[in-house]
Amino acid sequence: MAEHQIDDPKIAFAYLRPSCVLLTKEPTVDNVKALSGHLRSVNDGALQQLQDYVLFPLRFVLKTPGSKQEALVQAVMETISYILENTCLRRWESLRELFSELCLCLCSPKDPGKPSPSSEELKLSVLRCIDALLHSAYGDIVFKLYEPSMLPGLGAAVLLLLAIVEQEKARGVQTASLKCLLALFQQCDCVQDHVKMDLNERFLLGRTLATFLPGVSRALSHVIGGDVRQGHAVTVKAMRVWYRSVALVMADEQFEKKDGDNTVAGELERVQELVVKRTPSWRKTTTQRLSVILQKIISYTSAHSHWRVRLELVNLSHVLISQCSQSMGECVGLLLEALVGATNDEESDVKNRCKIVLREVAQRSQSTSGQDFTDVLSENLHSLVSSLPRLMRTTDDQRKLFTLNVFLGYLEILGPKVDMVLTSAVHLERISKALMQVLELDVTDVKIIEDRTLTPSTDLGPDVHQLQPKRKYFLYFTDDKIFFALRKICRMLGYYGNLYLLVDAFMELYKESSVYRKQAALVLNEIIVGAAGIGVEMNDCSTNCFSSNQDEIKSSVVSIIEEYISFNNWHLPTVSEAHGTLDPPSSSLLTNPDKNHLQMLPDSGSPTLHHLNSNIWQISIQLEGIGGFALAIGIDFRLLLMTSLYPVLEKAGDESLLISQSAFSAMCDICKACDYSSPKELVIKNSDYLLNDVSLNLVRSSAHPHAPRVLAVMFAQSDADLLPLVADVVQDVLTALDLNYDQQTPQFCAVLHSLMKAVVRWFPISTEHQKPNNTKSEDCVNLKRFLLDYKKQKELAEGIGVEEEDSDDQDVHPSTSTPDEDMDGPDVKEELPLHVQIAKDVMKRCVHLLSDPSLRIRLKVLDILELCLCVLCEKENELLPMVHQCWPALLHRLISDDPLVIPRAFRVLCVLGDWCGDFLSKPVSQEVLPRLTSSLMKQAEISARSGPIYTHTLAYKLQLAVLQGLGPLCVKLNLMEADLDRISDACLPYLSCRQPIKLQEACLSVFLHLMDVDSDWCWFTLNEIFCPVSYEPPHPHLLPVMLSGSDKPRNEFTDNILKLLKGFDSPQGTR
Repeated sequence: MAEHQIDDPKIAFAYLRPSCVLLTKEPTVDNVKALSGHLRSVNDGALQQLQDYVLFPLRFVLKTPGSKQEALVQAVMETISYILENTCLRRWESLRELFSELCLCLCSPKDPGKPSPSSEELKLSVLRCIDALLHSAYGDIVFKLYEPSMLPGLGAAVLLLLAIVEQEKARGVQTASLKCLLALFQQCDCVQDHVKMDLNERFLLGRTLATFLPGVSRALSHVIGGDVRQGHAVTVKAMRVWYRSVALVMADEQFEKKDGDNTVAGELERVQELVVKRTPSWRKTTTQRLSVILQKIISYTSAHSHWRVRLELVNLSHVLISQCSQSMGECVGLLLEALVGATNDEESDVKNRCKIVLREVAQRSQSTSGQDFTDVLSENLHSLVSSLPRLMRTTDDQRKLFTLNVFLGYLEILGPKVDMVLTSAVHLERISKALMQVLELDVTDVKIIEDRTLTPSTDLGPDVHQLQPKRKYFLYFTDDKIFFALRKICRMLGYYGNLYLLVDAFMELYKESSVYRKQAALVLNEIIVGAAGIGVEMNDCSTNCFSSNQDEIKSSVVSIIEEYISFNNWHLPTVSEAHGTLDPPSSSLLTNPDKNHLQMLPDSGSPTLHHLNSNIWQISIQLEGIGGFALAIGIDFRLLLMTSLYPVLEKAGDESLLISQSAFSAMCDICKACDYSSPKELVIKNSDYLLNDVSLNLVRSSAHPHAPRVLAVMFAQSDADLLPLVADVVQDVLTALDLNYDQQTPQFCAVLHSLMKAVVRWFPISTEHQKPNNTKSEDCVNLKRFLLDYKKQKELAEGIGVEEEDSDDQDVHPSTSTPDEDMDGPDVKEELPLHVQIAKDVMKRCVHLLSDPSLRIRLKVLDILELCLCVLCEKENELLPMVHQCWPALLHRLISDDPLVIPRAFRVLCVLGDWCGDFLSKPVSQEVLPRLTSSLMKQAEISARSGPIYTHTLAYKLQLAVLQGLGPLCVKLNLMEADLDRISDACLPYLSCRQPIKLQEACLSVFLHLMDVDSDWCWFTLNEIFCPVSYEPPHPHLLPVMLSGSDKPRNEFTDNILKLLKGFDSPQGTR
């Protein structure tokens, strides 16, 4: 289009004149659009000369009395905007009149002080036109807007634009109005060229805007703190208008020149009253008011969800500090706090911009002769720490996070000078007490105590440390980001502060009261880690800090660990009498309380859940600390393993899941620090002094009741190489069990269970000792042997082969006694392998412990017995005598014990059947099966008419366990036909469709196993109940086969019987 535009003003005038005349006569939307289209055909240079001419009809339309269509006014505004965007306004009268006319288009006709209730599109077009007008005005005329004579009109325009920003809901209109304010204050930041002001012009503008500053601040503070649904763009633009107008009015250079002469007094005496005289008292009062507004703005925006708002807060602080540091001295602290809070912002743009601004502020502060920058930061830090507990209790999480980021930012900026701040006793006390209050844990979660039953200590495997660590819950915050910020603060204190001073201060709090103990331990853990430079962003000036503090870290760690593992802080009660007996250390503490140990339980009764939960968390935090200390010291932590590894293993076997998990996590940290590949290598390489401690403590089991836990963890975390080393210790355990039967049986059973699990894992059953399950091949062999025996017996009966049989017998009998056997003398019993001997010794104790009055111990002993059988199965000569010894006690568990014990005992019986076979056929047939079958028959009636809730009862679980194991047991024991009849009679009721589904499935498995024992008997038994087909004789002379089930209709057993009979039709079922 550019090459077709009209360059000659005369031609352009002739071209535009008809449209202008027509629009003046007929002000319609079409005529405005026609003029707008013609204007685009005129060159900018020609349009500049015809500016007043083409503006006249458009302004005439606006001045016409009466109401106008919004579409007409909007079209006029768009046309005027095009003209102003492509030309320059050179006449002051045109600027003044056009500015007034455009502002009137935004006013309400009935109340000019309020915005018009017109459409958003119309308001947006008018605001864009005002913006274009202010950008098109020449510099020598635009500043006449700010002369005292224009104060009323300018004030009305500012008030109108602010009202639109406050009342309008459309974001586009709000943003356009704020952009007009920026252009009106000569602070626009768009890409167009702007007027460059000199000092006098800035002074004039600042003096004029001082009149509007209260209204501007009030309105914009409301907008900034408004609903977040207005969008971040409106908030950012409002902040920019506010701080740029404040920086213009309150700039330091503005007060270097005094407000002079009353040159306008004679001309406009009333207007002169509106002019603000910026005296020192006015500056002081205004600064105080701005400080209140600034505080609100910072509170609104410092924790804003959008990063551009937080970035604009950094720019706000930068502009006001750099331009108004002298005039707004009271606000410098707030501005620094806002900057410091953004140093740890999660958005990199905000963080980087903040660091640049802070570096510039620090350099400017050092170059001036004012108050030292460090002193300002120290005072702000002291003020912040003093209010930290209150802020953490009363504000939301976003505000809390910002407050902590401010704290962290102060430490980062102070850097090595933190040490100077901490030397002040007041500062150190404030910081320590604030951290103690902020980090107070919420210990009301009962699940921490309930978790102890999910993972028993003897079942802990090598991969327990891979579980996610338990989240900590605090009283005064819930967001994990807040806890991470607190950890950074503690690490920063340890990195820059005096380590001895900090450790002493927080150790005093640790010893002072149980209220502070967990928080103090958390802080101490992070201080040591931070002192080693872990998780700390190191500055260039402090790269040598770690190497110089290594000796301090070692000595501090030694003293902290010594306090952590002391008797009063390590052996705390974590289980109440309701869950089990209290640990002996707890009872001894109750009888001999320590005055300084404020966490001791009251003499009146058992510990409360609150105390138990608190103790669990304290031990867990101390274990986390030991792991962190190992990472801080590195390979040198090996020197501390003799004192710290045993307590850690002791807690790895604790019943509490949280404590054991924390202990295993600490073990992994120790492995990483001390260059061990795994916890297994850690245990094996340090087993010498661990076993020494275990052996000594087993002798003094009353004073050291947790030695079995250490041994159990060592078994769980080692391999077969450990067994020769622990052989003597195992004998010590068995001896200690014999001597302390009434007191330490649960602990010793736990360690024996862990031992046998490890032995089974280390020495798996060889394939040659595994029982074959191929019943089909056995049947083939049995059939072949039967036929051969039948042939031989028939020949003998006919007198064939009698002589050969006699000669064979004569040849065989002399060979049964050889001279070699007489020379060898009596047989010498071979020496058993170590693991078999240990299993035999353990099983001997199980024989006696099976009758223990404690239900928990009986269950545990049955588990141990099952593991012992898996080890002894390779030595049948040792297995069968031991089975004979334990049979009476096991029989009592099977027939007259708690419903919880019987299924476990029956599982052991099934294992015995696997390895003993015919050895148990007679006792099982005579003593066990009658009780079990009788119980099954009685319970079948109850389960058949029960509802879904029955599947949660102990009786159901007992039925299911017996039915699931009965079939394999029949096959292994080769029971007689009478026993099979008893079993079938007991199981047949469970083929009913009225029984629970799992009981039906288990019963089906019993009959499938009975088919392997005697398929003909099983087939006949099932057909006696229900026969699906009639068997016709193949020849008329043969009598028909009549089965009892042939004439019976379908019943509740039909479906399951049909499933079983199909097995006879399959190849596997043929005999």
